[in-house]
Amino acid sequence: GDLDKVVNLLLSLSGRLARVETALGSLGPHAPAEDKLALREKQRLLVAQLEDAKELKEHVGRREEAVGAMVARYLPAEHLQDYQHFVKMKSALITEQRELEEKIKLGQEQLRCLRESL
Repeated sequence: GDLDKVVNLLLSLSGRLARVETALGSLGPHAPAEDKLALREKQRLLVAQLEDAKELKEHVGRREEAVGAMVARYLPAEHLQDYQHFVKMKSALITEQRELEEKIKLGQEQLRCLRESL
């Protein structure tokens, strides 16, 4: 459960940071200074939060290794391999699911913009 939460947190922060950086890049030279300042501050906070989330993921990883070592004492080799595969795949699938959700959201937004422009 913690792995799910940490992966979702990392993906969420990364997505928010990407959107802020895109917004910063799209500001023209005549954009109000307060807008630029607000976006830069948001960017700074998101970078700090992302670093904290990465440390949290490392902590969860160390805890996962400790749990895996305990589980290894009680499971036969074939079940242990299944458990290890499950843990690895779960994280990868969460990441893939989140990326697909973001792509769907982006596609829907682009479609809405196209419809509005017609």
